[in-house]
Amino acid sequence: MDDLRAALTGRLLEGLPAEAVLTDPDVTASYATDMASFCAAGSPAVVVLPRTVEQVQHVMRTATALRVPVVPQGARTGLSGAANASDGCIVLSLLKMDRILEISAVDRIAVVEPGVVNAALSRAVAGHGLAYPPDPSSWEQCTIGGNIGTASGGLCCVKYGVTAEYVLGLDVVLADGRLLRTGRRTAKGVAGYDLTRLFVGSEGSLGVVVRAVLALKPAPPRQLVLAAEFPSAAAACAAVCAVMERGHTPSLLELMDRTTVRAVNRLGKMGLPETTEALLLAAFDTPDPAADLAAVGELCLAAGATRVVPAEDEAESALLLQARRLALTALETLRPATMIDDVCVPRSKLAEMLAGTTEIGRKYGLTIGVCAHAGDGNTHPVVCFDPADEDEARRARESFDEIMALGLALGGTITGEHGVGVLKKEWLARELGPVGVEMQRAVKRAFDPLGLLNPGKLF
Repeated sequence: MDDLRAALTGRLLEGLPAEAVLTDPDVTASYATDMASFCAAGSPAVVVLPRTVEQVQHVMRTATALRVPVVPQGARTGLSGAANASDGCIVLSLLKMDRILEISAVDRIAVVEPGVVNAALSRAVAGHGLAYPPDPSSWEQCTIGGNIGTASGGLCCVKYGVTAEYVLGLDVVLADGRLLRTGRRTAKGVAGYDLTRLFVGSEGSLGVVVRAVLALKPAPPRQLVLAAEFPSAAAACAAVCAVMERGHTPSLLELMDRTTVRAVNRLGKMGLPETTEALLLAAFDTPDPAADLAAVGELCLAAGATRVVPAEDEAESALLLQARRLALTALETLRPATMIDDVCVPRSKLAEMLAGTTEIGRKYGLTIGVCAHAGDGNTHPVVCFDPADEDEARRARESFDEIMALGLALGGTITGEHGVGVLKKEWLARELGPVGVEMQRAVKRAFDPLGLLNPGKLF
């Protein structure tokens, strides 16, 4: 093993500066995992931090020559183990490739490297009167490359869609070091198979994204937010269905259950109503958001809301959105560890999903808080547990699996935005079925015949 590591390091240093090749075991161990629980991880042989496309190509040529697996990584804020190292691998961290190469207001595109932080891109394009809508809750840390790898979403998906809808083209270094260009810079284009979409959500298993052409939108008006308290999650879900059925287009429609609201209050001292069983946040960035909020407020009251409070200005709106962004962090304070599920169901099944999750929590004697992108049916049940308690950890894992089974039974999917990684491999096979798995493995072989890219993930 030491001889292989020495040979590997020597070859890598032929095309990378010394500071870009990390071999200290204490340092490389810090790159071994993302933020997921219950996901196996190995010990990387080396961590590399390239700054150029050519350096990434050199890494992949070296890996192919020596038959060494490669695990691409971004900021490691993922929640599925997709960025976890395997034993003896090269961890290919793309954090140093963090340049915004171009912003075009005419073409409404940005060209970026994979290490660009989501929030940094959003701020940069705002100076041109533009917006990049996908905004995961970790947007201040997560990178565009990671967002592409896991096809991430965010709070505004109900109106603006997910990452896949904004990726127009990619530069990808393949397993053997060749550079593939996919997609386009134009507003339209349907030439050939859509390889760009194939790479979005592939979790680094088909190639290494080194550049992305992203679609931008004109910056919308500032949004206003409404908070509605409900005596039950079912009533809040009924309001969600009413809002969507009536044709409203909120820029955000988020739900937090009682457990989540209380956790957010404890952490952030937000002053949210702890007596509520479910809190619904709705936002509009239309020319007349106050009128839209008033209409949605009426629907909430008709569904059983006990109180509806529209924000009076941007400051109040920002405070309410900050409460939602704190949800996962707040739930992490309830027990030493969490498992964050990511089950998406049809909106019409949202109430059944939440009721079933509550019952699963009772069955296993666990605290399970739920926050959800309610407008698109994407729920995040968060199982809170103590990993040092063997029985509690077992119950946490079993409850997690039951939540995924519930989602599939309701016609949903095992992941709406977090990806599969290590955590949901078995469940991906159940969702796709044997023929689906066979076809996906065939695609993997076509791009990575030696199986070097992010092995052990997805399948």
